[in-house]
Amino acid sequence: MNFQEFLNVAFSPVNTVLSVLLILSALYWVFTIVTGLDIDVGIDADIDTDFDTPDGHIHVPEDPSAWVQFLKFLNLDIVPMTYFLTLTLLFTWLGSVYLTMFLPMPTWLGIVIIVPLLIGSILLTKIILKPLNPFFKEINHKGERPHDFLGREGRMKSSINGTKTGILEVFIGSDPMTLMVKSKNGELIEHGDRVVIVDEDPDKRIYYVAKELHL
Repeated sequence: MNFQEFLNVAFSPVNTVLSVLLILSALYWVFTIVTGLDIDVGIDADIDTDFDTPDGHIHVPEDPSAWVQFLKFLNLDIVPMTYFLTLTLLFTWLGSVYLTMFLPMPTWLGIVIIVPLLIGSILLTKIILKPLNPFFKEINHKGERPHDFLGREGRMKSSINGTKTGILEVFIGSDPMTLMVKSKNGELIEHGDRVVIVDEDPDKRIYYVAKELHL
């Protein structure tokens, strides 16, 4: 197969969307390598569900939903979302291209087959990245050692009270970072309030904050 034939397959009606997404993914990684900047890719959800991804990881709260449990099953509470999505997209694209190339089929069937290919790629990505879980546990998604946030001050980006989870912005030098936090004593802490990080859970997935440090 020559290059022109490969392009015809890669940008056939079945594979065009996957090919474009893969090109965008490649451009993202080139941009990241060249500039040293990392664009967080996460799944946003209502704060009331105690689910967000401000640092590129899935944070699993207490009493998580079945959906969050599924994301944890994929190790997305450890593996950065960008790594997982890139590999999943690559495997799905390879499977679709090779099937289109060696097994001619109607366009509608090729599109339908993408669904099981995607499911298989997700599971394959989980298996391939699993040996790297200890590495991802030791560093955050930018390759830096985790910071000690206890005692640091920050500004709330959402309101919290009781057991509700919210987002806190803190600065490490000149770099802003966002953390998932809960109110230490369940008191109401409103958006924009200055707070102090007074405690953390054992896995450092949730931090506890108070308006002032009680001695």
